[in-house]
Amino acid sequence: MNALLVAVLLTAAPAPTRLTLDEVRTQGRQSTTALQALLDLDIASEDVRVTRSALLPQLSVNASVGKNWFGRRKSFNLVPDPNNPGEFVQIPVESKPTSTGDYDLGFILNQVIYDRARWKQLEQSGVLRDAQTSQAQEEADTSELEAIRRFFTLFRSQATRQVLEATVKRSEEQLDRARSLFQAGRVGKVEEISALVNLGNDRITFVQSLTTLVTDQTQLAVWLTRPGTEPLEAVDPGVLTSEPAPAPTIEQAIDSARERRPLLKALQLQVRSAELQRSIARADYLPVLSARGLYTRQGPDAEQVFTEPRLQNNFLGSINLEWNVFNGFITPAQTRRAEAGIRKAQLTLAQSAREIEGQVRAAHQSLEAQMVAARLSAENKEAAFQGLRLAEERFKAGAGSTLEVRDAQLNLTQAELSLLENRIDVEIARFSLLRAMGALSPGETK
Repeated sequence: MNALLVAVLLTAAPAPTRLTLDEVRTQGRQSTTALQALLDLDIASEDVRVTRSALLPQLSVNASVGKNWFGRRKSFNLVPDPNNPGEFVQIPVESKPTSTGDYDLGFILNQVIYDRARWKQLEQSGVLRDAQTSQAQEEADTSELEAIRRFFTLFRSQATRQVLEATVKRSEEQLDRARSLFQAGRVGKVEEISALVNLGNDRITFVQSLTTLVTDQTQLAVWLTRPGTEPLEAVDPGVLTSEPAPAPTIEQAIDSARERRPLLKALQLQVRSAELQRSIARADYLPVLSARGLYTRQGPDAEQVFTEPRLQNNFLGSINLEWNVFNGFITPAQTRRAEAGIRKAQLTLAQSAREIEGQVRAAHQSLEAQMVAARLSAENKEAAFQGLRLAEERFKAGAGSTLEVRDAQLNLTQAELSLLENRIDVEIARFSLLRAMGALSPGETK
């Protein structure tokens, strides 16, 4: 009855979606954090266009239609004096209310000829875009490594359940042996009861492991931007049946990190951006040269302004030179501020380089230690298997007890779980090292 209940619990869940390691790695690079970094890259690319626009011709068109009203007003006009020929007198004259139309059409063209600050700003925006490209690669690598870790965590839960299921089967076989020997009068009833209790405990552990499995499925699904309710299954990547590949030398790992780590490239470009900021500040010492063209049409009649091209034409062209000779010492202050920014960027780069070297060393040491642990776990498993076989033979011969068999079973289960844990930790450590080296994904993917 208990076995039937366990079977029902296991078959109640819907069929999971199978995912290979390669699929998880590809989808991991499209996680939410990686996509946000790509959106930041899009913003940086548009910033380049925004900065470039200031160096391109600026053409604007304006038009207006209006009317002017003039009320009654009094003025004085000079007229000949009839009483004194040759002389003039002023007489007051009152004018009637009048109104006139007011129509305007104009085109204004501005073009920067030389502005060192704007050219350096354009170069800086390009450098920042390239820095964001490297930063997006860094985020994609981070997201991929997290997807790999969650994949192996799920695979470990699946394999753990297989080990626990095998333990349940061994306990069932031990119960059958104890019952048969009791019926044959070779062992006491206590052996059968002990075997039954051990089987119940193993079934409880197996059923409880389903909670861990579901949690790991959810964690992987959410990271891959899948519904949290979707059950997933990690396809066996074959790591449990193959020997781990040897680790690269520490020198090779550090050289690779210095050459390929996207974060270092991003920080190097940040230093270049800070240097360009200093050039932008110094550009205030130089003049700005620009050109301006103006074409307008104006008059009181709409037909003359908008439909008669030979009338009402006005042209204006100019070359403008602007040189800020004195601005209250703000330029040297901005220059010193930019130089401080350069130093900060250089310090950040140097510190990050040291931290990355430390990460590589730690990841390299972790991989080597896990490989040794995995080899020792394999030897322990073989010894535990031999111990269980010997205990079972002794029990069949009536020389052993259920307690001895149980101890041997637990030793084998622990050895199998330890081998599973350490072998998967080897792969996680290997990918962590590749991540620290900047070699997690091939260049084509980046």
